[in-house]
Amino acid sequence: MPSSIPSETMLERIKHYWNARIHDLEMTKHDPGTPDFFSDLEEYRFDKLRYLPEVVDFNGYADRELLEVGCGTGTDLVRFARGGANVTGVDLSETALALAKQNGDHAGVTMRLELANGEDLPFDDTSFDVVYGHGVLQYTANASQMLGECRRVLSPGGTAIFMVYNRISWLNGLSKLMHVELEHEDAPVLNKYSIAEFERLLSIFSEARIVPERFPVKSRLHGGLKGFAFNNVFVGTFNTLPRAWVRPLGWHLMAFCKR
Repeated sequence: MPSSIPSETMLERIKHYWNARIHDLEMTKHDPGTPDFFSDLEEYRFDKLRYLPEVVDFNGYADRELLEVGCGTGTDLVRFARGGANVTGVDLSETALALAKQNGDHAGVTMRLELANGEDLPFDDTSFDVVYGHGVLQYTANASQMLGECRRVLSPGGTAIFMVYNRISWLNGLSKLMHVELEHEDAPVLNKYSIAEFERLLSIFSEARIVPERFPVKSRLHGGLKGFAFNNVFVGTFNTLPRAWVRPLGWHLMAFCKR
């Protein structure tokens, strides 16, 4: 739900938080901006999100105009660029964009990067063939406004790809049961959605297909008895269950939309 805090105040809080908190930074001991730093972040991301290259064809948008909203340090954007897409990334965080620039330089790809609020995109209508926002809508003050902007800049028949967190999921339930906070639970905004709630948000698109993903993999973030129980008991047990039974409980709700 949109926050009652004035939008400019909330915008500054969100911007300050993400300037200070880069995703997955604790997964590398290498200096920020170095090739090994980006290699570690990419390896960790696609281990944790091993489903992602299976459902998003990073090589399937060659010569298409692609916008990533909330591009962070550019891990996914580099993959799209390597696949031949003409990529643009926007983010509220100057820190993230500076790292994304270095990431692209090390990878030898061209990326257009702009400091911008995804709820007010600085682009003309129908500018992009593809709009991508993985793990961004849940952290913005007004998800409906961001979705409207994504639709506005998307060309007719274009593809939009989003991911939000599933409120009715194994990880949300386990977090409450074990009293272990989720990553970035201290963010100024963190909204989770049921499948039905996400479907209503996406009703502005002519088509929207939701696929629950992200099933348990061993965590590198948690240790102690809880970490041991999660990695050695829960992960194995959960993953023996038929996917048809547990798919609605996936932590990530991936949406594939058409304008």
